Amino acid sequence: MFSIGVVVVVVFLALIFDYVNGFHDTANAIATSVSTKALSPRTAIIIAATLNFLGAMSGTAVAETIGKSIVPPDMVTPLVMISALAGAIFWNLFTWRFGIPSSSSHALIGGLSGGVIAGFGVSFVNWPGVLAIFTGLIIAPLLGLVAGSLVMTLLFWVFKGTSPARLNNNFRKLQVVSACMASFAHGSNDAQKTMGIITMILISGSLIATFQVPIWVKIACAGAMASGTAVGGWRIIRTMGGKIFRIEPINGFAADFTSSLVIFGASHMGAPVSTTHVISSSIMGVGAAKRLKGVRWNIARQIVISWLVTIPSSALVAMLVYRLLVLLV
Repeated sequence: MFSIGVVVVVVFLALIFDYVNGFHDTANAIATSVSTKALSPRTAIIIAATLNFLGAMSGTAVAETIGKSIVPPDMVTPLVMISALAGAIFWNLFTWRFGIPSSSSHALIGGLSGGVIAGFGVSFVNWPGVLAIFTGLIIAPLLGLVAGSLVMTLLFWVFKGTSPARLNNNFRKLQVVSACMASFAHGSNDAQKTMGIITMILISGSLIATFQVPIWVKIACAGAMASGTAVGGWRIIRTMGGKIFRIEPINGFAADFTSSLVIFGASHMGAPVSTTHVISSSIMGVGAAKRLKGVRWNIARQIVISWLVTIPSSALVAMLVYRLLVLLV
């Protein structure tokens, strides 16, 4: 059984991760609305923070997947958890600093895997569970890419011949709705991952008997993510909102609408997906439907590379932190 002090340290780090996740990933949900001036930055931040909080309170299916599928219960030690969170936090801050929309979900999974490997060995990671989660992380962006392209093509067909000025004005208003959907979806999936981490340590510390997320954990995680959202993530917004391709209101609506549906579906099934990946791929799909050559594929390539290196990078940081902590304690 862990001391209360150790549990407090792990919970604090988990909430720091949630906070960083808030300003790192939530920018994705409002990037298109800000870039098309459908929402002012201040209004977009308020909407995103509020809807993230409400989304985070909407369920715990994703929390259970994170809490039960990656790390065996007897491997949940304070050093493993602290190392895992340190690896995820470091990678989020590193990619945020350079405006790279990487995945907090990948960073967390990499951190957890790296912590267990450093503490117990490769064979102690629950690889079938990791593989199942990773499969979902791969499928979701592909769905976002295809769905974004299909929805954009459908909208072009439905509104062909409509005045561009009128079309943009109407969809600029609809973007407020799609931004709310995207923010709620983000909270419903990403905040639950931290709930799963905290619940794991509470069970391992014998503070609760079964995997049932306490209400205070829900509120704390929802509040941490909402607070992080309020800080904003303008480096990410610039990448997502304009560097992939020149977004107009109808494009922004299509991207946010399709990515929201994909993330909603994943949250309902308890699948932890990368909201960053889903929104990014939806934007790419929408841009490709508009004009294939109009997508800045060099930026898209940089994003894909960051997707591929996130898990091993955060795992490596977690392993290094574990070794350092062993030396210190």
